[in-house]
Amino acid sequence: MKRLRRLRQNEIIRDLVKETRLSVKDFIYPIFVADGENIKTPVESMPNVYQYSIDRLSEILDKVRESKITGVIIFGIPKAEEKDELATQAYAENGVTQRAVRYIKSNYPEIYCVVDVCLCEYTSHGHCGMVKDGEILNDETLPLLSKMAVSLVKAGADMVAPSDMMDGRIRAIRRALDEAGYINTPIMAYSAKFASAYYGPFRDAAQSAPCFGDRRSYQMDFANGKEALREIESDIEGGADIVMVKPALAYLDVLKEAVSLYNIPFAVYNVSGEYSMVKAAAAQGWIDEKRIVEENLIAMKRAGAKIIITYHALDMAKWLSEKIN
Repeated sequence: MKRLRRLRQNEIIRDLVKETRLSVKDFIYPIFVADGENIKTPVESMPNVYQYSIDRLSEILDKVRESKITGVIIFGIPKAEEKDELATQAYAENGVTQRAVRYIKSNYPEIYCVVDVCLCEYTSHGHCGMVKDGEILNDETLPLLSKMAVSLVKAGADMVAPSDMMDGRIRAIRRALDEAGYINTPIMAYSAKFASAYYGPFRDAAQSAPCFGDRRSYQMDFANGKEALREIESDIEGGADIVMVKPALAYLDVLKEAVSLYNIPFAVYNVSGEYSMVKAAAAQGWIDEKRIVEENLIAMKRAGAKIIITYHALDMAKWLSEKIN
């Protein structure tokens, strides 16, 4: 009789045959940087997540460094009065995000700095592209995204991560980076980014909710898996070095199939709604937070993710350290 339970009898044997393991090197931690001074504003819908001004960034960056997490992904939040239809603060030399990157690379050079490339936080209307007569314009948006990417790399960003979902933006950004001399800067493309209800808390944190309509004309229909594969293939052809699936948990089928088809590193974004649901249930005592988080992150890695962007990163790093020690 075949007895598979032989390898489950105790913690030692289970650990010996474990197929998937988490490491702090798997994680990227998202940080929201607000323009201004002495800002540490809690995001009400995301427990233990804050908006930081640059003069207080050390409070979170010290924790990231201590945790030995690989890096961070930065989302800049300009002052409300500086947002406009052309998203000029997205590519301004002294924009909040550019200054944040310079601060990080000057004071924490060992932290790998990824920067989100999208216009929604910087536009007065909150959409990810230029708008005319209520239509989100694709081709007219590409030069602005390219300018943003170049300005962030010039400030010191190690990697850019375009999240706008405009057609052709990866090719346009790759060309712009190469022409500016940044041929070695990698692009992590939000390729399969779905129009998801899981983003709600993020829009509170980034102050980026659209003022009209929604983003379904450019973000993907969550019913479509094959279309996601076409998006991924297009971005790889355009020059993406890493491809992302976002959100994570509800789309692990897309991730697993894509990993089987394309020989390229994949990332997932364990998004704000996924994080907040776990935190809310844990606060009520309904779930074991530590076990749920580990199970979720293992599922992402088991499905093929090499990189996990997650708000749980600091907690998970602490729990992994406790296991080792």
